[in-house]
Amino acid sequence: MPHIVCHYSATPDMPPMRDVMRAIHEAAAATGIVKAEDLKIRALPFADYLVAGEQRSFFHVALYLLAGRTPAQKEHLSTELRKTLAGILASVHSISIDIRDMDPQAYKKRLLDI
Repeated sequence: MPHIVCHYSATPDMPPMRDVMRAIHEAAAATGIVKAEDLKIRALPFADYLVAGEQRSFFHVALYLLAGRTPAQKEHLSTELRKTLAGILASVHSISIDIRDMDPQAYKKRLLDI
């Protein structure tokens, strides 16, 4: 936990997604609100999309956290991610961040012992 899911327009000017995900990882961890070792990041490209009725580039981050962070912490995390993405996705038309609380009683996971 936390999970970061990125949806983005599959455009030729999009930088390598591995670089973008690494930057997101570093920016999120640097806030101290989430732990680097707990972050899970994945990205899904979209070839078919509309932004304001037109095919404009976009990058959207949905960040799922177990409930418990303050509104100020979530705002700080969102602002830092947006700032990082704006720096590396300068030509992308729309960059958005959405932070969602997850119910800690309903969230379940299983890990393999290593």
